[in-house]
Amino acid sequence: MEDFPYQWDVIENVWIPMADGCKCSARIWRPRTDVPLPTVFETQPYRKRDGMRGRDEPMYGYFAGHGYNVVRVDMRGAGESDQCFYDEYLKQEQDDAIDAINWIAEQDWSDGNVGMMGKSWSGFNSLQVAARRPKPLKAIICVGYVDDRYTQDIHYKGGCLLNDNFWWGNIMLAYMCRAIDKEIKPDTWYEESIKRLEEMPLWPENWLNHQTRDEYWKHGSVSVNYDDINIPVFAIDGWADSYTNSVPTLMQGLNVPKKAWIGPWAHVFAHDGAPKPAVDFLGEATKWWDKWLRGIDNDCLEGPQSTVWLEDSMLPETVHVVSDGRWVGVDDWSQINDKVMYMTYGHLGETENINAEVVELCTLPNHGLLANEWMGAGVPGESPADMRVDDGMSMTFDSDVLKEDLEIVGYPTFAVEFTCDKPNAFLYAQLSDIHPNGASTRVSYGLMNLTHLEGHEKVVYLKKGEKYRATVKLDVCGHRFPQGHRIRVSIANSFWPMIWPSPELATLKLDLSTARFTLPIFSGEDTEGPSEKVYSAPLTPMTTLSEGIVERKIEYDLVNDSWISITNGVGGVFGEGVYRFDDIGTIVEHNLKRELTLSNKDPLSAKYRIIQKMRNGRDGWLTDCDIDVTQTSDKEYFYITGFMDASINGEHVFHREYNSKIPRNGI
Repeated sequence: MEDFPYQWDVIENVWIPMADGCKCSARIWRPRTDVPLPTVFETQPYRKRDGMRGRDEPMYGYFAGHGYNVVRVDMRGAGESDQCFYDEYLKQEQDDAIDAINWIAEQDWSDGNVGMMGKSWSGFNSLQVAARRPKPLKAIICVGYVDDRYTQDIHYKGGCLLNDNFWWGNIMLAYMCRAIDKEIKPDTWYEESIKRLEEMPLWPENWLNHQTRDEYWKHGSVSVNYDDINIPVFAIDGWADSYTNSVPTLMQGLNVPKKAWIGPWAHVFAHDGAPKPAVDFLGEATKWWDKWLRGIDNDCLEGPQSTVWLEDSMLPETVHVVSDGRWVGVDDWSQINDKVMYMTYGHLGETENINAEVVELCTLPNHGLLANEWMGAGVPGESPADMRVDDGMSMTFDSDVLKEDLEIVGYPTFAVEFTCDKPNAFLYAQLSDIHPNGASTRVSYGLMNLTHLEGHEKVVYLKKGEKYRATVKLDVCGHRFPQGHRIRVSIANSFWPMIWPSPELATLKLDLSTARFTLPIFSGEDTEGPSEKVYSAPLTPMTTLSEGIVERKIEYDLVNDSWISITNGVGGVFGEGVYRFDDIGTIVEHNLKRELTLSNKDPLSAKYRIIQKMRNGRDGWLTDCDIDVTQTSDKEYFYITGFMDASINGEHVFHREYNSKIPRNGI
């Protein structure tokens, strides 16, 4: 907490007109002054009134206290805004954001200068709207974002289907089923809410219908033409998040004033800092706005282009509270020098393997059981466990004991020539830090769908016996391997429960004489990182009604050689519990249980079931929704089945059965 130069008021709801007559609902923070001020703008679908209220108050109150208007808008079809919501990142979403920005610039409390920001969805659309170049928009801040929607988002990784596509799609069903607030729309809330339920898509099906990098994914991917963006960009993410690859690509692609942080954090704002250390994001963001919205000459661009947390070696733990490490600088991600290492069976070294050495790779379908979450959200138990169990199900290559420390920052890669006995397969590569006691800490990993060797835009099925070369680009990372440790590379062609399995057990024959593993050697300098003194405005008045519980476990059926991975979020899907926003009297409860089952005998036994309950509201306005959806597949199709039941004020108002059949396309 700090003293602020301005007091401010919060206007609970303001209607912003769109060009076609639709009205979008906004919550506005206004400093108490008659002087027109610059404005910070965010738009997303996660309900400003009772979805993101706890996040918004301390952050946007901080900006208001430093003399910025803040306009937080619910997108068309979300929260209290008009109409229905059909998909993510539609052109209509961008059009509405531009209408809102132009409306802001015309208000008497606005000086005409707007900055756009956000994390996750609103990090994505900050970039997308910047590429559209609305005149009042002068700068953006994007956190936990992607610049390529196919290669870097929650749906596909290396052309493989992420099971988080199904998870996130089901969460969207729960998020979007909540009724419009009766206090904001007393006359139409009920009818509009029913229509939204009737119009709601089956989100995982939306995205599963596009299994290659087609025009659907290219839309909204600023990587298609970075030069569309002509305003300053501040980009932020953390190693425990899943979007970190977008930081180097954006920094390399943009030709505008820019800076970036990569910290240790999960998918959270840096001032919330999980894992720690948290840093003064709000103070640095205010400096960014001061320079580009107010024209104040300050030091916000001083220092390296990218300030990066180089993690120390740490023993693996699923509850990762604090990251050990230090801040270093990277000015040009394209200038990092690679160290090439070679492979013989079981060994990773610096001497080239000149002898033909072919090994067979056919890993158990359940390889990957301890890899844990694709995306870190700051929830207990989500970090990778000790990888020795997964390593035992893969093919491993260990270096000699290191005689001196080795530090890397950048993208490791693995390349090899191979043949395959099936038309579909993928290749997984993992880099780990092996401690003297044998513990295996995952540093980075990557995947490549081998039907995408000619690019993610098309599928080319593998021909039996034909030789191919694949390159697996592992995720960007920053790590110190200490003297006395070993470097391990693990190779597999399965990765459950993170990736949907190939339709058949495939055997790859790898020619190790062609195998190359490159390490991005860090040769830069230490730098002063952001301040760890964290400030914010007062928190949102909230009462926790019951503590959240997050259970994670893996069960093995010895008779059927089958594993089941279970996550159970009781009270709050991210462990937040059941809580009440005291100033509006609204209770939020979201329970989610997921079960992922797969037998090592048959990859077509893969089954993913998600059961949810969403309760939201107060007396006289209460949504209670039950959702139960399952994904399975055979060789040719994916199947999504299940139902949604919704009640409002105890009256059953909606039922839908899901029964979708989607062709597999090289996955």
